[in-house]
Amino acid sequence: MNVAIRCATSSGVCPPSVKVRTEMKGFMRELAAAEIGDTFNFYRHGDRAPLLRDRLTRYLDERQGASVLLVAEAPGYRGARISGLPLTSERQVSGDGPAEATATIVHRVLAELGVGDDVLLWNVVPTHPGSATSNRRPTGSEIAEGVQFARQLARGRIVIPVGRVAHAAFGGHYVRHPSRGGAATFRAGIEKLLCG
Repeated sequence: MNVAIRCATSSGVCPPSVKVRTEMKGFMRELAAAEIGDTFNFYRHGDRAPLLRDRLTRYLDERQGASVLLVAEAPGYRGARISGLPLTSERQVSGDGPAEATATIVHRVLAELGVGDDVLLWNVVPTHPGSATSNRRPTGSEIAEGVQFARQLARGRIVIPVGRVAHAAFGGHYVRHPSRGGAATFRAGIEKLLCG
């Protein structure tokens, strides 16, 4: 009998890595099934949903040891809606497809500070509010529904909310969102909190 089966049928005592993988599978099932207000769940709908679920599963597995959760507002139509990864554009994943300004800034800053591997990126609302060609601010009820996923990922991690929506959901230190001329202030906030 393999370890995973033995753990699943025993008293629940199993190596942490098996427990984390089991929890992540449940997390991904919940996320793929989620219908959050009037948002588009790209992990559930569309031809690319299986690819995007697989990408996110691999990303979460790679970042399971990250001590920091950097959480922003919601996926953008040029970012996670296409790539499946929070604060990440398709161009950053595959070298093709659209770039996205916020994703570019976030990844550049984390790389320049040498902290990228210790940071898990996420959004308060994990599904896309808006259309295939636009974004909109998530509603209060969408935030209330979506934040449950961020709270699960926040367990045991330092949470850095980026922007007003994330700050309202998590409190703590406020870091300005990098869009609309906020790149330098975003960098300064991240540097102060992570490199202090």
